[in-house]
Amino acid sequence: MYLLNFIEMSLENYLFKKNYYCIELKKIKTNHFELKAKINGVKGRFILDTGASNTCVDFSLADQFKLKTEESEIKAAGAGATDMETKQAINVKIKIGKWHYHNLHLVLFDLKHVNKALVEHHAKPIDGIIGADILKKGKAIIDYDKKQLFLKKKIFLY
Repeated sequence: MYLLNFIEMSLENYLFKKNYYCIELKKIKTNHFELKAKINGVKGRFILDTGASNTCVDFSLADQFKLKTEESEIKAAGAGATDMETKQAINVKIKIGKWHYHNLHLVLFDLKHVNKALVEHHAKPIDGIIGADILKKGKAIIDYDKKQLFLKKKIFLY
């Protein structure tokens, strides 16, 4: 009976009943998914990257996103680049659709190489990357076919 009910119900409706928010994703020319998010109340364009361990913002946008940065000993590595200098920002607020988190540890590094590659493939530059840290905190489920990201609502019990 349970299986029959699940089959008749869309994934979106099922997850809505399980207290998830649905965030629409846009597939860009590089086959990445792009989404809008607010960092400290400021809108930005981000790529969803399940392989990135941390959510990141470009160095040059620290003031725009109202980030208080501090030095970091961590070196970043990504596609085609290694040992990149980083900074960090703590207690960052992020909002993706209706989902929000208020104690994010964010990594800042130079995303010029990423944006150069995007522009070379006729895609727009991004402000940052939404990484696995957010996906884990939000108990994320991605529907690749329908281009949807689901993040679980925080339920507060008093």
